[in-house]
Formats: sequence, C-alpha cells, structure tokens
Amino acid sequence: MEKYVLRNIARPEQHIIEQFKELDVSTVYEAQGKIGLMHYSLKPIQQQTRICGPAVTAVCPAGDNLMIHAAIEVCKPGDVLVITTVGEGVAGMIGELIVTALMKRGVQGVIMDSGIRDAAQIRELGFPVWTRAIFSQGTTKSRGGWVNAPTVCGGAGVNPGDLIMADDDGVVVVKKEDISFALESSKQRLQKEEGTKEKIARGELSLDFYNLRPTLDKEQVVYYENSFSHLEKE
Repeated sequence: MEKYVLRNIARPEQHIIEQFKELDVSTVYEAQGKIGLMHYSLKPIQQQTRICGPAVTAVCPAGDNLMIHAAIEVCKPGDVLVITTVGEGVAGMIGELIVTALMKRGVQGVIMDSGIRDAAQIRELGFPVWTRAIFSQGTTKSRGGWVNAPTVCGGAGVNPGDLIMADDDGVVVVKKEDISFALESSKQRLQKEEGTKEKIARGELSLDFYNLRPTLDKEQVVYYENSFSHLEKE
C-alpha cells in the first residue's frame, strides 16, 4: 500500500467553526444522532480546555513518529492533529519538542490513540492533548506511514478535514458532509435545554415534563411511603 503525505485538504469554513466553538462535545454528540464519539480511554491531560478545528491525520507504525514530523509541515493555524498507529502501542509519540513545533504552526491541540511524554512540560506550555497514555518510552523515526489519510481514532472514523471537538467530556468527530446538520441540530438542542432549565427553575419535576411516569408503571416500579416491612414478612 502506497505511503503518502497529502499536503492540501478541504477544511470547514471558519465562520462554521466559530459557531461550533460555542458548543460542547456532549451537545454535538447527542444532536448528530449519538455518533462520532471517541472512546473514553482518550483522556485530556489538562482540565477546562476546549478545542474545535479541522483534522489533520497522521497514521504511524506503532512506536515510530516519523509521520508526525511530516504532518507538522502541512498543518495550518487552527488545525487539530489526530494521531493514530498501525499496531498497538502507547510509547511517548510526542513530547515537549514536537508540541513546541506544533504551537509554532498554530495547531490547536492533539488527539492521539497512543501515548505522550513530557506531560508536565506540555501542561506548562498550555497545549491541549487528549491521549490514551502517558509513558516515557521513546520512539524511532524510521518507518513511513500516512499524513491526511482516512483513519480510526478511539473507535471513531476520521477523515482529513472533519471537524474535531474536544473538552473535559471527551472527543467527538463531525463529518464534513454532516456539518450543517450537526450545527443546526445542536442549536435546536440548546434551545430545548433552555426550556428545560426554565421548567426546573419553576419547580417542575423531570418525571412529569419528560412523561416518565408511564415508563415507571410499565417497568412495575412500586412506590412505598415509609416501610418495607411487608417485604420482610414475605
């Protein structure tokens, strides 16, 4: 299979990205039909950080970061670098030096289905990373792979130019072809949630405004006022 670097990719329009930046991962995941969510094993090394931007993908042989160096060259300001491996591995694929180079290119952050090292230095730099592991094991720089090829990260398919959103709750992928639908659905969901907050503020119960009491009945959930003594007698 040919290994390659694709220099130029189609990215979402900036005004669309800016609207997604007002949203959160859970809202977008739910709004687009509960799809695109990466596995919970990819965790942020920082807290209270949110990124949103087009994906540049780097597909590397496990334990080798040559293609990450190749990806740096094609990254543009605002991009999110998504790193995956062929083969299982959690070696420290990026560290302080690569992060410094990515920051110089204006990259927003990294999502990687592998490991990082220099975690303290990366946190000090304020660079957002979602990763599967923090591990000091080093890598080689001798094996080719792919930059801007379709890949799978954290169980979710990612194509170059797809929108990547990440926050404290996880990482979600919005496919380029679904961006308009996902944005409109997310806005509608937020409007609905505002209405729900108003109901809660008025003292209404979720059992009622979600019409959940019939479900309790169907599931034969029984209410008792004070005691379970009749159960003990049985």
